[in-house]
Amino acid sequence: MYYNFVRIHAALRMTPATAAGVTGKLWEISDIVALIEAKEAEKPMTRGPYRKKGVSIG
Repeated sequence: MYYNFVRIHAALRMTPATAAGVTGKLWEISDIVALIEAKEAEKPMTRGPYRKKGVSIG
């Protein structure tokens, strides 16, 4: 994340993500931290049953 979105490379004179057109802004470490915190704050999804409905066992 840091290498592609934050660090300005000498040969490119911009980040690789900006050069590839993935993002239009220079990110900061706080942007990455905010993404991580937002993902951790999400409620974990409950999984469904292992077998399909209507399928009998045996």
